[in-house]
Amino acid sequence: KKSHKRDESCSPGGQVQENSTDPDIMDMQRDVNRQVNDLKFKLVKSEQEVTALEQNVTRLEGQVTRYKSAAENAEKVEDELKAEKRKLQRELRSAMDKIEELEASNSHLNKRLEKMKVYRGTTASP
Repeated sequence: KKSHKRDESCSPGGQVQENSTDPDIMDMQRDVNRQVNDLKFKLVKSEQEVTALEQNVTRLEGQVTRYKSAAENAEKVEDELKAEKRKLQRELRSAMDKIEELEASNSHLNKRLEKMKVYRGTTASP
């Protein structure tokens, strides 16, 4: 014989619990299920965020590598340009010194030429 139709089970404390009959228990189960579903949704969303952030990290690491390479190349070019500038400045100083030397020589030769003209002018005229 079955004496009752309700579903009963033993709790860990040995007390008899009624399933699906008490509205408070049903509300608690709905709340717990809703919380579990909310937490599952948040977990999925967090995992998606983690994946997106990992992709961003990978992308940014690639950018850092490219920027470091570009910076190293720029420094190399800068060093080469500085060396070229020093070389050109030496050449400029050398050329300016040569110009100064040639102008002094030209001035000296012009003075000698004038002296020769004066000398010829005085000896040619009686």
